[in-house]
Amino acid sequence: MESPVSPADVAAGIFEAIQRRDLDAFARLQHDDVEDDFVAVGVYRGKAAVRMFFEELFAAVPDLHLTTERILADGDHATVQWQITGTFSGGPFQGVRATGRRIELKGVDVMHIVDGLLVDNTIYYDGLSFARQIGMLPSAGSRGDRAMTAAFNATTAARGKLPLGSPSR
Repeated sequence: MESPVSPADVAAGIFEAIQRRDLDAFARLQHDDVEDDFVAVGVYRGKAAVRMFFEELFAAVPDLHLTTERILADGDHATVQWQITGTFSGGPFQGVRATGRRIELKGVDVMHIVDGLLVDNTIYYDGLSFARQIGMLPSAGSRGDRAMTAAFNATTAARGKLPLGSPSR
């Protein structure tokens, strides 16, 4: 039986609520046991946990702007391609203190929607790009990036010379 509200409409409503920072409207579109898997960060289970994630994100990036680029739906799934921009200038995010750096990320949500409610969502975005943009990791190709890669490769080579089963230090 088809839900009275299409998965595409639910997905659009969710993204509109997030853009408005209306977490109550967002919660009305979620199943009580919703599960959001932010692949680069972790899994959040239940409305309260998902809400806390977004509260932390909004506090960390006070000027966060979300753009929905495309919504595709099939059966009880909707896929949303999106982009966020903003400045990491507020509170900490995932334990990382704000750096004042600008971020611009693209991502994709793959949503499972049943009876007009979001049941589970897998969120894909480039965590490496985010870490570089906020200054947690050096810029790609920079001297710091090359030094970090060289140090990693030296460590890997040194570990390769250890006999199998040797404890690493």
